[in-house]
Amino acid sequence: MKLSDVIMTAARYDRGDPVRIHHFIKVWGYARVIGEGEGLSPEDMYALEAAAVLHDIGIHNAEKKYGSSAGKYQEKEGPSVAADILKNTGGEEYSERVCYMVGHHHTYTGIDSTALQILIEADFIVNIGEDGLSRDAALRIRDKYFLTKTGRELLDCLYLAEKYKA
Repeated sequence: MKLSDVIMTAARYDRGDPVRIHHFIKVWGYARVIGEGEGLSPEDMYALEAAAVLHDIGIHNAEKKYGSSAGKYQEKEGPSVAADILKNTGGEEYSERVCYMVGHHHTYTGIDSTALQILIEADFIVNIGEDGLSRDAALRIRDKYFLTKTGRELLDCLYLAEKYKA
């Protein structure tokens, strides 16, 4: 399975919704950097990257079914769509792990792996920027949810360092 096939299938699924496509590409990029920085195995990296691409794939179904894109609905609706995409792109061997991460990326207790921790951190990094959260909010999120050295450093570089002045 090629990750580019997963990305393109997810982009086709989210066709016409550039906000969602931009979001998953950004989360994927940060997840990749954090995963490499934390020394994940090739198998864990692949599962992490696929989960990062597919983490919000349940949003459209959640909006249709519940009128909401809340995290709990994404977690409920996402795994079945993720499983179909993995089946159609040759990623069935990773399906159980990826679907678990898709179904738990907004659940911040009982995190069972470094890959899931990294997915959560990458999603937070992107959401802080997209939601325009304050420096204080970013600091609280870092202190409460970030465990990896690489994730903490990225968050610090983006949101906690002194603002660049030309």
